Amino acid sequence: MSDDTPTPAVPPSGNQKRKMRSASRLYAVQALYQMELAGMSVEKVIVEFEDHRFGAEYEEAEYLDGDVDLFRKTLRDAVNWQVKIDQMTDRALVAKWPIARIDPTLRALFRAAGAEMLEGEAPPRVVIVEYVDVAKAFFPEGKESKFVNAVLDHMAREAKPEAF
Repeated sequence: MSDDTPTPAVPPSGNQKRKMRSASRLYAVQALYQMELAGMSVEKVIVEFEDHRFGAEYEEAEYLDGDVDLFRKTLRDAVNWQVKIDQMTDRALVAKWPIARIDPTLRALFRAAGAEMLEGEAPPRVVIVEYVDVAKAFFPEGKESKFVNAVLDHMAREAKPEAF
């Protein structure tokens, strides 16, 4: 008998699934940012992230596995619904700060979160908490996370008022 028998894949635990979804949200923000700055297509950036980020190990970093389906859906929905998401974001922002004036990382974050609010399965409050955590990863000083929380709360109430 040979030891070459493949070991059956163990499905991720509930905690692992949550971490994978969180990683996918972070990756979605990074991918949308990259798409905007480099002018990449959604399909090209999906392939790049899945090939070079999800579970990759490099000398300088180790990347978590992500929920591929959530990542793909979030990116595609963010692109497909970008006009509507940007309008929702504009209504949540102060009049002097249209979406075109805000930091491109925050713009990517609002687009990813907006896509989940419009087309995703997670409750709006979960989406808000998850993307506030993403904001904290990019902006550890803290003031941006409060801003993100306020904008996302406004967007969620518009996207799914029945949840509040």
